[in-house]
Formats: sequence, structure tokens, C-alpha cells
Amino acid sequence: MRLRLPGVALACALAVLTLHPAPALAQDQQTLADIRQELSMLYVEVQKLKRELSTTGTPSVQLSGDTVLERVASMESALQTLTARTEQLEFRIEEIVRDGTNRIGDLEFRLVELEGGDVSQLGDTTTLGGDAAAPAQPAPPTPPANSGGQTELAIGERADFDAANTALAESRYREAADGFQRFVTNYPGSPLAAEAQLKRGKALTGLEDTREAARAYLASFSADPTGQVAPEALTLLGSSLGKLGQGDQACLTLAEVSARFPMSGSVPTAQAEMEALGCQ
Repeated sequence: MRLRLPGVALACALAVLTLHPAPALAQDQQTLADIRQELSMLYVEVQKLKRELSTTGTPSVQLSGDTVLERVASMESALQTLTARTEQLEFRIEEIVRDGTNRIGDLEFRLVELEGGDVSQLGDTTTLGGDAAAPAQPAPPTPPANSGGQTELAIGERADFDAANTALAESRYREAADGFQRFVTNYPGSPLAAEAQLKRGKALTGLEDTREAARAYLASFSADPTGQVAPEALTLLGSSLGKLGQGDQACLTLAEVSARFPMSGSVPTAQAEMEALGCQ
């Protein structure tokens, strides 16, 4: 990163620094020496900042957990930790930029004074690192699928969802599964993503592809763990795990339905599945 001073000021400053000082310029030379020292200090601060922005090559995120839900919870916790670290670093960088910009402004002022220039003609100091962008505003949270509120959809988003949904209702399972897969690929972050994954899982279940169906149900739950379709996605995930011979995982997953969503209509279905699997 380079610190840019106005061209004339920098040229004059370098010229003065390379000349042998005369006694009459002792005060000016002392001031210029101070400026050189401050520029060196500023350069060191910038290099420290650059080192902080460089990766160490040893990421510290460790995901733990034996069950699917424990791993999802571990990912959520890691994401919260990284978000907090990012906010701390953002605040620190803003402080360094603000301090560095103020120092540059002071140096420009003093250089113009030494040159006998008109300090009233100085413009705003360029922000350290480039022009300051508008403060970043926090992104609005993505509304849960089927939350009941009005959500803005991309052009064709609703039509593509409805087309796949119609295929599912008419038992055209392959067409439905492919349609919902294209939907989640074409509209990442859609408020309908959780429901699309849920219905994709149902289409795959209709195709007797239990393993891929289980992955779709997990993707649905992960997309919106507290949304309206989350209880059904969790129930169908547990049921699919049971069909795949993962009895212990199935029982743990199904037990989470009543623990997380005690008032959900999916609770009786989950309990019936647990009885069928012989869960303790």
C-alpha cells in the first residue's frame, strides 16, 4: 500500500531532504525530519495491518458432533464466532484507517506550510487505502420460507417453483426432482429454498431414492431450522435414516421434533415413526 501525497508537495519535500541544509533552514530541516519519521511510522502501521489481513494457513474452525443435528449446531456456532471476529476486525481496521488518514492530512498541511503555499487551498485528504465507501449496512435477514409475510421473488422464481410443484402433485417424480434441483441452483438464498428442498426430497422418495431424499430433507432443515417446514423436514429425515438402517441416528433425529417443535403437527408422525423403529 502506498501513501500518496500531492505531486508537487512530495517532489518539493524529497528535493529538500536530499539537499545539504543551510543554517538558516535548521528549523525547517528539523520539521522535515519529523515528517520523515512520521511517514516511516505510518508505513510500519500499514505493514502490520497487511500482515493481519494475511492468512496463517491454519484455520481454527473445528466442527464436532456425532449426530447430524449436532454438526448443524456446531456449524451455526462456528459461524457466529467468525461473524463476531469479523466485526471486531472491521472496527479495528476502521480505527487504523481513520488515524492514518488524519496523520496524512496533518503531514500535507505541514508540507504546504513549509513550501510557503496556501493551506486554505488544501482539499479533503484521501482516505488511507482509497476513497471511503459508504458505511456497510447490515444485510436484512432472509425471511423464513412460508413465513406469511410478503417476500420479493426474482423474475420467474415463483413460476419455476410452481411448475416443479405441479409435477410433484401429478406424481411426475423425476420431473419434479429435477425441477426443484434447478430451482435451488438458480435461486440461491430464495425464501422458498427450504420448501423446495423438502419437496425435492418427497419427489426422490417417490423415486425410491431414499439416500438422496434424506440429503434433501437435511438441506431443507439446514436452510431454515426454525421455519414452518422445518418440523416436517426433520421428521422425514429421521424416517429416511430409519429406512437406511441408521436406527440410532433416526431415533435421535425424530426425538428432536417434539423437543424443538412441541406444538407442531409433525410431532404425532415423528412419535409413530419412533414406535415403529423401537426407539427407547
